[in-house]
Amino acid sequence: MLKSAYVGAARQARGLARRAGLLDWLDARRDQRTALWARSLFAIHDIDAMVALDLPWWTFDAIDAADAFLAARPGARVFEYGSGASTIWLGRRAGHVVSVDHDAPWHDIVKRFAAAMPQIALRMVPPDAVPDADPRYRSEKPGWRDRSFRAYVHSIDDEPGEFDMIVIDGRNRAACLEHSKDRLAPGGMIVFDNSSRSRYRAAIAGSGLRCAETRGLTACLPYPDATTLLTN
Repeated sequence: MLKSAYVGAARQARGLARRAGLLDWLDARRDQRTALWARSLFAIHDIDAMVALDLPWWTFDAIDAADAFLAARPGARVFEYGSGASTIWLGRRAGHVVSVDHDAPWHDIVKRFAAAMPQIALRMVPPDAVPDADPRYRSEKPGWRDRSFRAYVHSIDDEPGEFDMIVIDGRNRAACLEHSKDRLAPGGMIVFDNSSRSRYRAAIAGSGLRCAETRGLTACLPYPDATTLLTN
């Protein structure tokens, strides 16, 4: 309820900011971190705006680190759990991106942006309607309870080879980390978003990977969040 109220308020404020010229003023200063962050506050849950701003919904420190990592690995292969503006951001920097999502309407929206980017392969993997006996593959999110995300978590198995980067920003993130970490190429990076949530801490701590938590300014959010970068 609080999240929906904030998104609604941000969209109302965006109209006022546009009429007042504030958005144009911020757009002219997007090379400044604080101005870019302030501009992103008006783009929450607006994929058109986020693609135009060229921002994934991570902490800015994580964005900088991932950007530098991909710049140092031309032609990098990326696997992403959870499609969105980040998919387009990755496609602009990597050689090949496979992005999987569970939500058909959202998948179709992302397809509009990826249509002209042959380096992006979108995969739609809906949850099974039958509940899973293994709690790792169940979701407590309203609208997705009593479904199994086993196929979603295991979707990386359908892709050959190792990945230079794996992004975990969708459903059942702890299970995704556990299942995908062995597919990370030597020297690779896993981007695990919203890592401050208590339900993810044990999986991150027990991953056996080196962990660097980035915490601070985050695209679209008026408060600091955390994105953890894991390396082997």
